[in-house]
Parts: sequence; C-alpha cells; structure tokens
Amino acid sequence: MRPCGRYRNRRAPQLLTKVHAGDYYPDMATEHLIKKYANRRLYDTTQSSHVTVDDLFAMILAGDTIRVIDDKSGDDITRSVLLQVINERESNSGQPLLSTALLQNLIRFYGNPLQGYFSRFLEDSATRFIAEQGRVQAEVEAFMQNMPMGEFGRVAQANLESWQKLQQEMLAALHGDPHRDEDDTG
Repeated sequence: MRPCGRYRNRRAPQLLTKVHAGDYYPDMATEHLIKKYANRRLYDTTQSSHVTVDDLFAMILAGDTIRVIDDKSGDDITRSVLLQVINERESNSGQPLLSTALLQNLIRFYGNPLQGYFSRFLEDSATRFIAEQGRVQAEVEAFMQNMPMGEFGRVAQANLESWQKLQQEMLAALHGDPHRDEDDTG
C-alpha cells in the first residue's frame, strides 16, 4: 500500500531522534483519532481524510500518536491496528525486526506468571535503547558540527593522494615504470 493524504510525499526520517520526535519533544507530537469502519477503511478525524496502514506507520515515525476506535462499537482497537502495522512491515520489509525465535519466545510468555513483568521489561528496554541511540546520535552530530570543514578537506585530499599513488604503483607494476628509466639514466 502507498501512503495517501498528507503523508504521501513524506520520506521516513533517517535519524532516530527525529523518528521519535514526540518522545523527545512531546509538544511536537500530534495525537490522531482514527476511526475504523466496517469496510476496513481508516479515517483520520484529525486530518479529515482516509488513511492507509502505511500512513499510520509514517505518523508514528514522525513522533505522532494514534488512537483507533471501531466506528460501530466505539471499542478502542489501537493495539490490534498497531499489530497490523507491525505485521505489514515485517511481511513487506527486506529485513524483519522480529526474528522467528524472538516471536516464539514472546508467545511462550503468554499466560506465564511473569507476563506482566516481561511486558514492562520489553517496554523499558526499548525506551532505554531509543534514548541511548538519541544520545549517541546527538554526540556524533555535535562532533561533526565542531569539526572544521578544512579538516575534512585535508583528510579527503590525503586519501585522494594515497589512492592516486596506489594506482600509479599498480600501473607501474603491470606495465613497467616509465619514470624509473629516466631516473636510472639521469
């Protein structure tokens, strides 16, 4: 499915801190109330437009939150729809996030007396991982901003010179070095 509405031309953010902007800047997050109709169509009441599962994915990547209600019963079906988003991503992406072994281990915790603890553990672990990823990303960005562009230029020039020298040496070894004869005779 292709995104529609305001998310049609939106690229998925590359930086994890921007992906989870709502986690770091709660005032930037938008909460979307989504209605799911009997015909399985999703309607974003915040934007007054129909949306797809891919749109929901884009909203979440942008740091927004969603709440999905069944139009007929009024039941909150957010978890079910989020699982659908995950299922589509797992099925359609080249590299799934959840391995078969992980999924089997998750299933084994259903009905286990530690199910609630395990759920909180997974949530806390993911939150800490995201926060740590954001911290590392911020440090890398600060390092890149503080490094003068002249230093990048010097490193690039040194790499280029090394590469050119290596190419000349390889060609000399294959074809003989024309400069070697001049040096020997002079």
